[in-house]
Amino acid sequence: MTGRAKVDISLDAELVVEVMVLAGVGSPQDAVEAVVRDYIARGHRTEARVTVQDEPRRREPDPVQQPPQG
Repeated sequence: MTGRAKVDISLDAELVVEVMVLAGVGSPQDAVEAVVRDYIARGHRTEARVTVQDEPRRREPDPVQQPPQG
């Protein structure tokens, strides 16, 4: 035992078979786990991209708008 908590869930058999085919995995457990891990990894990559894009905006002070002179 790895010491991690396990959760048992019920899913529609057709859905699981489709995931197994798309993931190229022979075990329903492994197929669903692969999809969940991919979903989480994709979320972390998205968070990282958003953070990197926001960094310059957070570091640079807003330029003070000077009224036009004339």
